[in-house]
Amino acid sequence: MANEMTHEGYRILREELDQLKTTGRDEIAARIKEARSFGDLSENAEYDEAMNAQAIMEARIAKLEAELKDAVVLDENEISTEIVKTGLRVKLYDVDMEEEVEYKILGKSQSDPDNGIISDQSPVGRALIGKALGETVSVETPSGAVFEYKILSISK
Repeated sequence: MANEMTHEGYRILREELDQLKTTGRDEIAARIKEARSFGDLSENAEYDEAMNAQAIMEARIAKLEAELKDAVVLDENEISTEIVKTGLRVKLYDVDMEEEVEYKILGKSQSDPDNGIISDQSPVGRALIGKALGETVSVETPSGAVFEYKILSISK
């Protein structure tokens, strides 16, 4: 599945990947070299810690490479606001809570629910994609709860 993201999101991931592959790898290699100088590797906590940090960093590099490989960079100027799409902001009326909420819908690598940015692959994001102004959507969460939202506005 394509990973849709903004130009800014793509740039941020690309910079992180470049940093990890250069400076990050150099720093880990220096930590491993220093830990090896402490002697017996079988009881060397510094060495184990450095090797674990290297494994975590390499996993992050692989994840970033996969996300960037599958990236579809959105041209935000070309996105129509007639229906909900990735890259747009949506103002909703939460029928159950009787309040308005607003979300920006982006790809999974850019989601940040605490700041109103949800993934197009989240339950709410999936339910909203393709819907138009004025429509009401029902969203079933993984826990089985069902929420209803009315689309009040769609914007960039």
